[in-house]
Amino acid sequence: MDFSELDRDNTGRCRLSSPVPAVCRQEPCVLGVDEAGRGPVLGPMVYAICYCPLSRLADLEALKVADSKTLSESERDKLFVKMEKDRDFVGWALDVLSPNLISTSMLGRVKYNLNSLSHDTATGLVQYALDQGVKVAQVFVDTVGLPETYQERLQQRFPGIEVTVKAKADALYPVVSAASICAKVARDQAVKSWHFVEKLQDLDADYGSGYPNDPKTKAWLRKHVEPVFGFPQFVRFSWRTAQSILEKEAEGVIWEDSVTGDQEGPGRIMSYFSKGPRTHPRLPHRYFQERGLESATIL
Repeated sequence: MDFSELDRDNTGRCRLSSPVPAVCRQEPCVLGVDEAGRGPVLGPMVYAICYCPLSRLADLEALKVADSKTLSESERDKLFVKMEKDRDFVGWALDVLSPNLISTSMLGRVKYNLNSLSHDTATGLVQYALDQGVKVAQVFVDTVGLPETYQERLQQRFPGIEVTVKAKADALYPVVSAASICAKVARDQAVKSWHFVEKLQDLDADYGSGYPNDPKTKAWLRKHVEPVFGFPQFVRFSWRTAQSILEKEAEGVIWEDSVTGDQEGPGRIMSYFSKGPRTHPRLPHRYFQERGLESATIL
């Protein structure tokens, strides 16, 4: 996998894909969707699809693909190499979503939670396969949230495709197992080759599993939190674990244009039409407060 695009800019997302096998543009195909790295506080989340013709599904099963969580790293790598050798009938594509993208989406003024981000990413990958000419006939997805709701949403989006959404689909359907292997191999590589734009002193590569409840991960976060600027972009700062460490280890910030506790909001509507003096100064609209805009007094 070529991660040069991610190396150049690891603040957003990047898409990687294999060539589309010619047979996948000619015959009805089955497509699986799965992710890796949804829960960790460190590193990206990766969504992947894997597809092959329905007529070659038995050949995919013969590769002995399985849920990536049940396999060792070396076993996953070997299986991915096997899939790469079978490019004549197996294709894949994946989206790498950076920690920065995940956190800024979740903490933006318009909230975009992890489930919605996951659903939209999976939908985008299925659409990508269709745009590349893959004749997708069946889609199997490892669920995020309620499978019935998720399946209904995907079925409405792709009415001409048979969609199945199940919990633990990566253990039930070989094509989803293959997608889970692609996602996990990609995340492992992205984490190992992560380019830290921050100049960190004594960078410790041993951060444990990356999950919030791992003592090694918590120790790594405490070591690499900067009192003023917070965490490196490798960290999902929207996770509660990261926020708690920021509150304890980092400096508090008071913004000059923040509304303080002794300032009141707008009064009753009729107070704007009264002739008497205003008891409290009128605050600008929230739009101007959030952007730090003030009325110009001198041009």
